[in-house]
Formats: sequence, C-alpha cells, structure tokens
Amino acid sequence: MTDEKKEKMTALIPSVGAGGGQPPLCSETILTDNQQDGNHESVEMEEMEAWLRQMRQMNSPDYLHTVSLTELYDTVYRSRMPVIENLLYTGAYILAGAPKIGKSFLVAQFAHHVSTGQPIWEYEIKQPGAVLYLALEDDYQRLQERVARMFGVESAGELFFAVSAKQVGNGLDEQLAFFLREHPNTRLVIVDTLQKVREMSGDAYNYAGDYEIISRLKAFGEQNGVCVLIVHHTRKQPAGDSFETISGTTGLLGCADGAILMQKEKRTDNKAALDIVGRDQPDQKIYLIRDEVTLQWNFEKTERQLWKEPPDPILMAVAKLVTVKCPQWKGSATELAEALRLSIQPNALSKKLNVKAGKLMQEFGIRYENNRSRTGSNITLTLVTTETTGEECTKI
Repeated sequence: MTDEKKEKMTALIPSVGAGGGQPPLCSETILTDNQQDGNHESVEMEEMEAWLRQMRQMNSPDYLHTVSLTELYDTVYRSRMPVIENLLYTGAYILAGAPKIGKSFLVAQFAHHVSTGQPIWEYEIKQPGAVLYLALEDDYQRLQERVARMFGVESAGELFFAVSAKQVGNGLDEQLAFFLREHPNTRLVIVDTLQKVREMSGDAYNYAGDYEIISRLKAFGEQNGVCVLIVHHTRKQPAGDSFETISGTTGLLGCADGAILMQKEKRTDNKAALDIVGRDQPDQKIYLIRDEVTLQWNFEKTERQLWKEPPDPILMAVAKLVTVKCPQWKGSATELAEALRLSIQPNALSKKLNVKAGKLMQEFGIRYENNRSRTGSNITLTLVTTETTGEECTKI
C-alpha cells in the first residue's frame, strides 16, 4: 500500500488532536444519546431503590403511613359530591327525631327530589339519579297512598322502594352492592330505620358497636359515591346538646359525616325545625311548615343566610377555555398557565387545581386530571356535562 493511499484512509477517521478533531455534530449526538441512556437508567434505578425502601418500611410492624404536605397538594383526591347541595353529600348521614314526628315524609321528599332533579326548597340537586328507599317500617300499600298524596301519580324519576332487607354485616352489604350494579347511577340510599338493619346483641348499645355500624354504611357510601341517609330515633331524656338526644351512644354521630335533627315544640304542631351539622355542609337551622293536604314539608325560613364562596378566577378562566365548542384541553401546567393568561406560576396553578378539582366539577362540569411524569404535569380538562364533539382545544 502506498503512502498516499494510507493518508487517504486515515483521513476518513481524523485524530482527536488539534489538527483534526471529530465533526462536532457526530460527537455531540453520540455523547447526548449516551447521557440520555445513562440518565434514564439512573432514574429507573433510583425509582426501584425508592420502591424497595418503601416496601421494607411498610413490612415493618412499626410502620406508620404518612403523606407530606407536598404530596397532599400534588394529589387529586376524589371529591365528596353534593347529593342535595348544602344538605347531603356522599357518605353517611343520620336523620333523627322523635317517633311519628314526620321523618318518613321528609326523607320521601328527599328521595323524590333527588330522583327527579327538582330543587327541594332553596337547595339544588346538581346531579339527579336513582334512589333506593328502604322503608322497613312500612308496607307497599301505605307507601302507595303516601307517595300519591305527596307527589301525585304523574311523578316520574328512578325511585325504588323495599320494605324488607337484611342486616348490616349479615347480607345487607351484598344487597346494596347488587342494587348498585343494576342501577349504577344511584345517588341516594335511605335506611328507614337504623334499628331494622342492626344486629341485636346482649350489649345492644355500646360505642364500638354504634361506631362500627355507621362506619360500614359510611364506607359503602364513599366507595360507591352515594349518600346513605339513616333514619333514627331520639330519646326522651333531656340533654345539654340537642344532638345528645340521638338514641344510642355518641359513636353514631361521631362516625357519621353529618346529622339532621328534626324537632317539634308539640307533637300536634304542623311546624318543625331541622338542626343540621356536618363535615361537608354548613351548620344551619331550617324551619319547616307542613302542608296538610299533600303532607309535604315546605320551607318557611332559615336562621341565617348561608355563606357563599366568591367566584374563583382560576376556575372561571378554565370554564372559558373548556366549552361545548372546545370540550377538551390537554397540555402541561406551563401551557395551561399561558392559555389561561393568568399571572401564576405553573407549579402553583397545578396545585390549586388539584385542590379545587371537586369544585371545578360541581360548578362547571369540568373533569380535571393531572398525571405527573418525569417531564412534569400532563393535565387534561374535559367537559362532561354536555355532549361533546371529542375534539381537543387548541393550545394557546
């Protein structure tokens, strides 16, 4: 081989020295690919090690599961949706009052309005659906007469009745689950009364037993997104706090998400008052008057006006972005901040929407999803209250 040929061949693979460095493009491409592969493997290794550490911690008998404030804000939790706004939400509620005071007529009104979507008094039904009314102290003939007198025979709605059922922990759980499989749009389950579905034992009323029965009904409501309204009696003994008159122990009220106490000054009165307390709805007192013809409880007045939260500028901006014409938006938190034209950092925006996801759904019918990845937030906003075209919004 001649020296000239040797020079031509070696020229194809330049040296790394000053006289003949490698082409920059090739060098950068090779290094970048190697770095990306290395970073990717490093991230996967770190995630695997973190997962193994968490598994070892969880297997420890002393393990206590905690969530940091950052994790709390970075997570979108399932919101407790209102069944009757400012009155009943998903979970378990107790309606207590003296025998024959008119509780069954009141819950029949709740059932009818939730099934038809008609507002009850000054309270809206945001999402009507099926209702199961366990009228366990009645029969079908009495129910027929009562409902016809209250609402007329023309009334419609997905309202279902049962006059017998099994007990909690002894078949009722499965019966309710079966009903919900048949009617997945169920919003309200009424148990009238608690005594009919609880197992009797030698120690009939104890805190642990009372807490356990409400806990099971509460768990059922939360898991299925329904409100379980439990009708119960009050006792005659006077109490410093009116809610202490609820028959049984404080375990009933302590576990329930809320309670409605129905009271009359005299049993023969056609007026009643509802004292309402709870975790999700505001504490309030409502005065009712009974229509002697229809036997319905009509709204008379309230002790105080409910506080209304002012409009949220972020939710208002999202509602302008996601509309019937533009029913879905997808992008990062940075792109969403630009699209909303709000002076807010992307990280703060995603956290605020994580917290306000339930309110965004309740007020505007927009479902918010935030799937985090290594590259950041992947946000999806979808209008679900109307028929959509399936088209995505154009990012601004």
